[in-house]
Amino acid sequence: MNATATVAPACPQYMRALERANQVRLARAGLKRRVAMNDLSVAEVIMDCPWEAESMAIGDLLMSQRRWGQTRCRKFLAQVPMSEKKTIGSMTDRQRRTLAAMLSAPGRARGLTASPYLTDSLTTA
Repeated sequence: MNATATVAPACPQYMRALERANQVRLARAGLKRRVAMNDLSVAEVIMDCPWEAESMAIGDLLMSQRRWGQTRCRKFLAQVPMSEKKTIGSMTDRQRRTLAAMLSAPGRARGLTASPYLTDSLTTA
């Protein structure tokens, strides 16, 4: 009647969670570093969606580029109604293609993307 089961866990759950969090953090840091050094474009990351970027906010990824701060990120994402907190893994295919096309646009180097609001106001005046 006095049966006890003693199972010694190999590693507590919280330790496994910390290990996983560290893996993700280090992988994201490497991804951001590659984006900052132009070894990898943000458009490629958005389209491929590697495992380390699935739960990453689009704002964090955009701001890892050289000369991209919070203001530039907000203005860019305001062209497409998208929050900078949206995770890359939760984007639809259409959102991915739209952002990748905007990031690959020729005027993107100076921050001048093809916004209908900008082009309409310039042509009508």
